[in-house]
Amino acid sequence: MTRAESLHATKHHGLANDFLVVLTDAEPDGLVDLAIAMCDRLVGIGADGLIVGLPSDQGDLRMILHNADGSRAQMSGNGIRCLAQAEVMRRGADAALQIVTDGGIRAVEVTSVGDGLVEASVEMGPLADGPGVVEAILNNPLTRRTATGDLGNPHLVVEVDDPALIDVAAVGANFESHYADGINVEFIRAHPTAADTIELAVWERGAGITQACGTGATAAATRAHHWGLVGSRVTVDMPGGSAIVEVPESSEASATLIGPAQFVADVHWPVNQHG
Repeated sequence: MTRAESLHATKHHGLANDFLVVLTDAEPDGLVDLAIAMCDRLVGIGADGLIVGLPSDQGDLRMILHNADGSRAQMSGNGIRCLAQAEVMRRGADAALQIVTDGGIRAVEVTSVGDGLVEASVEMGPLADGPGVVEAILNNPLTRRTATGDLGNPHLVVEVDDPALIDVAAVGANFESHYADGINVEFIRAHPTAADTIELAVWERGAGITQACGTGATAAATRAHHWGLVGSRVTVDMPGGSAIVEVPESSEASATLIGPAQFVADVHWPVNQHG
């Protein structure tokens, strides 16, 4: 097989939330099937999503993201850091990038740390109102307090006694089922000993349980700040690691997500393998 017969991708992860990134001049054919095939962890490469980076007149790149089930995602805080890392690897230098997403234009600053690791700061935009909380969730005995929000994708933030004790697969899927368009569900609590820190477990629309979620961390930190649980600079502890969210005092200002992206591997995928 020659490289002309294969699609070049790079694999990255942000706090164990992993993505395949394809930088190309034109959107590949059959992108939904391609995402499902490449992201399959048994017979594919394995990832939570496939990101295509395209040229854009509005910024440095246009980001197209499909989840592992093929569904389109408007935005991913971890995914956009992985895309930004792929772009600075292509350029051979750190950069400040403007990336056009389905949720709006996002500014990303990337700094290389070494050994395939970067730190990236992402302007996530303001947290807009979400679709609202349904009565069944408000009345669920697991729920202490809850609110929705939107960062280009919808979020349901649920304060619980201990996220580690939640059956995320069962409860997350159940809560999401109340929303016709789906929703990301974040189970949180204020850390019992560490100030300005929350613990988070997440159920992601289109991906299920993931080890971390950048937009989820941002939505959760913002709501936790509004509830008085934490200050304006929040450490979000997730199974895959920790990210920092800087919550603005103005509801119209952008939150900032700060976290790593790690390069994993180069991949060449046979172009006729999916479909």
